[in-house]
Formats: sequence, structure tokens, C-alpha cells
Amino acid sequence: MPFSPRSAFHWQLRTRSLTLGPRTLVMAIINLTPDSFSGDGLATRGEQACINAAIDAYDAGADILDLGAESTRPGADPLTAAAEQRRLLPVLEAVHDARPDAILSVDTYHALTALEAARAGAEIINDVSGLLWDEHMAEAVVTTRCGLVLMHTRGRSKEWASQPRLAPGDVLSTVCTGLREQLAFAQAAGVNSHSIVLDPGFGFGKLGAENLSLLAGLDGLQSLGCPLLAGLSRKAFLGDAVRTVQPENLPLATARFIPTIAANTAAILAGAHILRVHDVQPAREASAIADALLMQ
Repeated sequence: MPFSPRSAFHWQLRTRSLTLGPRTLVMAIINLTPDSFSGDGLATRGEQACINAAIDAYDAGADILDLGAESTRPGADPLTAAAEQRRLLPVLEAVHDARPDAILSVDTYHALTALEAARAGAEIINDVSGLLWDEHMAEAVVTTRCGLVLMHTRGRSKEWASQPRLAPGDVLSTVCTGLREQLAFAQAAGVNSHSIVLDPGFGFGKLGAENLSLLAGLDGLQSLGCPLLAGLSRKAFLGDAVRTVQPENLPLATARFIPTIAANTAAILAGAHILRVHDVQPAREASAIADALLMQ
């Protein structure tokens, strides 16, 4: 995979804009759920622990804080918008008050949650469904003028295990076609083109090595003409790729820590503008090296 220097963009958010391209931005995952595929759900520790985790990530250098109150792990039960907001909004409001300069993103596919989050200070809506699971989400994005992370997914989490497998040569074309269609839908609904970042959706309807094929061809998504976000942190396919060379019985976060750094570096060199991560400092250091390589 050749290095793929990134195009520069100005990502228009609700009240400000971000320059994308000169350096990789780090989006910190703030998991406000009681459960998580990687064991980092904060809800069981209490509301203050959730607030503290977000503030700590910002103080550690995260460019964006992405707060999510519904688990999207495989097989997870969906939340109602009301239940999601009960978990999300008090934390969002407290973080906004404590760190008013922080750029806050909300990981939701519920239009009502998006509207309430924007009123509470969110600048970005990160919709894992790519506007597909709530018919009012596109309207909510237009109304709030939030930045939008438009992600590709194949079906819902309970369907992934039974979906037909993709041939290695079909993975990139499937994602590219899906994102192109979702992008056209968003633009037709009135979403500002300069407000959109695309996420290929590693692990979302792609099984095992299909994700390696997607990562190996990630530079091909630059043809869509939008900034790219890569959410690779602690994904299962990374653990699978290194299992035979690791000690047994490592905790999940430990087992996928170095593979995540390697995958994040590869994504940057293929054109990713933003990394969505659990571990902020390692991502910043990996980004610094990869960004330096792209400038050579």
C-alpha cells in the first residue's frame, strides 16, 4: 500500500470549523454504556466517572470527544432515544460547562438525540447508520448544522454474524458504493457537503479479514472527495491477526493495544484524516510519525 498524502479540507461544524489534512486529528471514545465490546463502558462507574474520563481525554490532547450512550457491539440490544438521552445529556452538559472549548461529538443514530445534543453543545453527529436507521436524522443534521460523520454499515449488529461473506476483491467496492449512495442521499437532503466526513465502518458488517482488505485499500476511498475517519481501535480483527504471536489470556485492551497502533498508522498513510481511539496518547504519537512521513 503506497503512502497517500491527504487532501486538505475545512470541516464545517455547528459553530466552528476544523482544518483537516495538515495533521491527523484524534477523536477520543467516551463510552457512556454499561457494556462495551472492549470492556471500557463507563456507566457502571457513575456519572462523575464519565465526566472525568471525557475531561481527562481532552486535557490529554484529544481534538474531539465522541460521547456514545448506546453500545454497538455485535448483538447489542438497541436503546430508545429517551433512554439514550438520560445517559448522555447530563455528561455532555457537564463536559461542555467544564471545557467550553472542547469539540464534542455524539455517537447516535437517533434524530431526537441529535437535536437535544446540539442544544447541549455538541458540534458533531457521528451516525453509525449513515442516516439509514432513523428517517428524520438527515433533517436533524440540517436543522442543527452539526458536522456529520457518515459511516458505512451492512445491516444491524444482530445480522452481522449471518451475513454473506464478502470476497476480498469486493470489500472496497461494496464500501465505496455504499458511501457514495449515502453521501448523495445526505446532500440531496440538504446536508452541507463541507460538513461531512466519511467513515468506512471497520467491523460494522465486515467480518474478520474483510476488514484487512478494507484497510489495505483504504486509499481508494479518497476518490469520494471527502475527509476520512478511521475507527480501528481494539477491533476484533486486529486481535485475530496477532493471536498466534501473542501470549495467551491477555486482557482484551492489552491484546489489541499494539495492533491498534499499527492499524492506525497504516490508516493515516492511506489517507485517514481522523482517528477514533480509546487510547489518546499512543494515537497522538503514532500520528506524529505517520504525519512526518507524509510530509517527506
